[in-house]
Amino acid sequence: MRTTFHSYEADGWGTGELWLRDGKLVVHELPRPRATSPPSGVALQGGSKTPEVTVARKLCRVCADFVSELCRRFQAHLSGEHVTYDDVAIDLDGLTELQVAMAQALRAVPWGEVVSYGELAALAGRSGAARAAGAFCAEGRWSLVVACHRVVATNGIGGYGADGVATKRRLLELEGVRL
Repeated sequence: MRTTFHSYEADGWGTGELWLRDGKLVVHELPRPRATSPPSGVALQGGSKTPEVTVARKLCRVCADFVSELCRRFQAHLSGEHVTYDDVAIDLDGLTELQVAMAQALRAVPWGEVVSYGELAALAGRSGAARAAGAFCAEGRWSLVVACHRVVATNGIGGYGADGVATKRRLLELEGVRL
């Protein structure tokens, strides 16, 4: 199993990342403004170094086409175009049965709609597991493909992990949702 790293640019957002293994999306991170980084091989604080190579040197044509199309969709989504990801396989290895059910339930929440953490838990077959839904969304492993920004608190927007509420609000506004 080889995991490959890919980056993409989205106008007005910055540089995003995705990691693939065996034709499945392992992680997708939203774009962030490009930070100034030291040249390849230069030591960072704490003694670590930037990687010399981050993308597999040989990438199969089918995978390259898939990555290109997925990055195009991410860019379109982040410019406000209605995009779906139903056909994108995600890597569910290491998730509990409940987390798998939450991922599946959340993928069914359509563009422009939101559910509460409690509603997500109920959709996943575990009424009363709103905190578990919140924990699942806070990890946000597949950003746009499993759209945790569509899960809100009953009394407002709720949190959005490391990306913060401003990013969640921006993503919802792209879909026409105002909270």
